[in-house]
Amino acid sequence: MQTPDYWMIFPIGLRMDLILLSYISFLPTLLLCVLPDEYLQKIRRFFAFYFIAFLFLMLFIELASHDFIKEYDTRPNKLFIDYLIYPREVMGTLVKSYLGSMVFSFFFLALALIYSIKKAGVLFYPKFTMYRTKLMLFPLVAFLLFFGARSSLVSKRPINASNAIFSTDQLTNNLGLNSLYTVGFALYSIKNEGDAAKMYGKMDANEAISRVKKYMNVPEADFTNPDLPLMHVQKSDSTIARPYNVVIFLQESLGAEYVGSLGGLPLTPEFDKLTKEGLLFTNLYATGTRSVRGIEAVITGFLPSPSESVVKLSNSQTAFYTLAQNLKEKGYQTSFIYGGMANFDNMAAFFNGNGFSDIIDESDYKNDKTAFKGTWGYSDEDLAVKANTYFKSKGNKPFFSLMFSTSNHEPFEFPDGRIELYDKQKNTVHNAMKYADFSIGKFFEMAKKESYFKNTIFLVIADHNTRTYGKNLVPINKFHIPALLIGPNVPKGVDYTKLCSQIDIAPTVLNFIGMDVQNPMPGRNLMKLPANTTGRAIMQFHNNNAFRVGNQVVILQPNKEPVQFEMKNDTVLTPVKVNSEMAKDALAHVTTASYLYKERKYRMKGQK
Repeated sequence: MQTPDYWMIFPIGLRMDLILLSYISFLPTLLLCVLPDEYLQKIRRFFAFYFIAFLFLMLFIELASHDFIKEYDTRPNKLFIDYLIYPREVMGTLVKSYLGSMVFSFFFLALALIYSIKKAGVLFYPKFTMYRTKLMLFPLVAFLLFFGARSSLVSKRPINASNAIFSTDQLTNNLGLNSLYTVGFALYSIKNEGDAAKMYGKMDANEAISRVKKYMNVPEADFTNPDLPLMHVQKSDSTIARPYNVVIFLQESLGAEYVGSLGGLPLTPEFDKLTKEGLLFTNLYATGTRSVRGIEAVITGFLPSPSESVVKLSNSQTAFYTLAQNLKEKGYQTSFIYGGMANFDNMAAFFNGNGFSDIIDESDYKNDKTAFKGTWGYSDEDLAVKANTYFKSKGNKPFFSLMFSTSNHEPFEFPDGRIELYDKQKNTVHNAMKYADFSIGKFFEMAKKESYFKNTIFLVIADHNTRTYGKNLVPINKFHIPALLIGPNVPKGVDYTKLCSQIDIAPTVLNFIGMDVQNPMPGRNLMKLPANTTGRAIMQFHNNNAFRVGNQVVILQPNKEPVQFEMKNDTVLTPVKVNSEMAKDALAHVTTASYLYKERKYRMKGQK
């Protein structure tokens, strides 16, 4: 166990189970106490259906919890709900990776369902009692259920998931909960999306923005629009008549632990060779644990928040800042190139509404008889070939493109004969990472033979790591990711070793394109930071938000006071006294994200 207080799991679990049972029991108890027996006789089948449905639901979610915890290091939450929206991809992954668990679960559920239906009359039909007795007992029973659901008569608020937090270990805190409760609480909490004040505390928007600005390293004179508080001019070292193309190759789940040049496993020989041709960021941290959060950081530069990624939120589907929209207004051709279906996680709608002119996805590969198609789409190798062909067709007009890989996503499918396997079994995360690296190498091998190569800034960067788990409230080591910049005027064979965030990479890319631009991105242009500036990173892990400056990290949790740790390394965090100013800065970044989104103030000038 990660905590000496592990014994608290049981009383917390019992308390949470009673809360859930109280909520479930309220409707049938009300009917039993208020309705006369002749009416209960008519609806007795309803009781059987009601209880069997909830028992089936509880069993289903608890049986699914083992594999979900194994994958995400937490009980089922909003991620569980999100993935139910995409049954084809998710079912394909489950069949190929968790077939044994699925067979056992469905067999057990079927037996439970058959038994419950056969014994429904004994187990679930109401027992009749004198009507007067029931009415007399109703106030007492209602009070007990009310007390059970709130689990407190002292607190102004009902007990919720945050009351299960007693340890600095994320998973330990989740063990006392039950999975139907965590899924239900996630559904209930959707109403709080985007509202940092309800989760972490209030802060005036002006103060929050002021605190965010002090981390941006932008002179006050360069801020250009009071109505768009973070809009500023980013000046290039030198301007050129024909600005450089930008190609971002976003890598699915390529954590630093899989990258040889970052001290990880020897799975990336092609990427490691390319580091000699560009600028490698060795101390970079992702903002989240999902692809849409990585897209949000890399393409929009937006701050992570307790809300869902802006890729999926309604207010950001049009007139929301992206690199594509910015460069499109400068005359660039813009595109998104993907091997899977672009409607996954709402990507196509978000991109289409925010500056991406061409969207190339799975449907555009169907005529290629040699292409390899897996559960999540066509292989990274096919993506590389498609992208290279597309870029060759662009002529002399500058272009911006986002390429997004799929092969290193579970169930880890890729074509035979491309790599020397790292693991004996083919479809493993290690082999998939090695194949993804092979595809990176193939893409650059093709690109170097084309005329567009010498006029292009390339960024290879991960969206997030694979499984994100650990003993801390935010497992910071699992947010460490690679990024590599290659192109004209980009330093060659150089490592950028200072701590930085995924939101810093987009403004850093703009530093090299050869023209001045205006943008509202709060990330730092890392090429212009004074040498004595302390590095900073921001990480969102479920509902916990980590704000790291140097070796100090403040963690915000819903309905809790901030906590602070001193980092000995990525995995060893020692509790220290909270620095109130740093805690305010952490809250300011989350508050600013909510404010800019709600008030639609994260956009290009002139957009509505």
